[in-house]
Amino acid sequence: MSEVQKTLVLIKPDAMQRDLLGEVLGRFERKGLKIVGLKFIHLTDALLEEHYAHLTEKPFFADLKKFMQQTPVAAMVLEGWDCIDEVRKLVGSTNPRAADAGTIRADLSMNMPSNIVHASDSPENAAIEIKRFFQDDEIYSYEKITDRYIFGEGV
Repeated sequence: MSEVQKTLVLIKPDAMQRDLLGEVLGRFERKGLKIVGLKFIHLTDALLEEHYAHLTEKPFFADLKKFMQQTPVAAMVLEGWDCIDEVRKLVGSTNPRAADAGTIRADLSMNMPSNIVHASDSPENAAIEIKRFFQDDEIYSYEKITDRYIFGEGV
């Protein structure tokens, strides 16, 4: 059974440096996902340590923080049917060279951590990550005329 979900996507500094923001946003929009939150944010040490808590003891963590702080990132909340899985399909494998052709990472990147985007990997993590990056009043609910064409008449 399909359900409407929300998920978090971060467009990383490598995408920002390479002028790929519009390309990445466009792929989510063309799929039919609704952008319900969008902003630029500079990632602080504290925010990165919380977001990547599972990596803080890894030898590459300092380099990861430096990479993620090069530019602001574009943080967004997307909404749609089975949104978390659909975004993960569009994004592709974490390792761009292992990602399926046609995915954002396979088409636009060659290495990690320069793999263009971060996307929540489960409903539980999506809820946590959305709260980490967005206040409730930064997430919008609105009707789009195209919803009925993307999701069907019953929406």
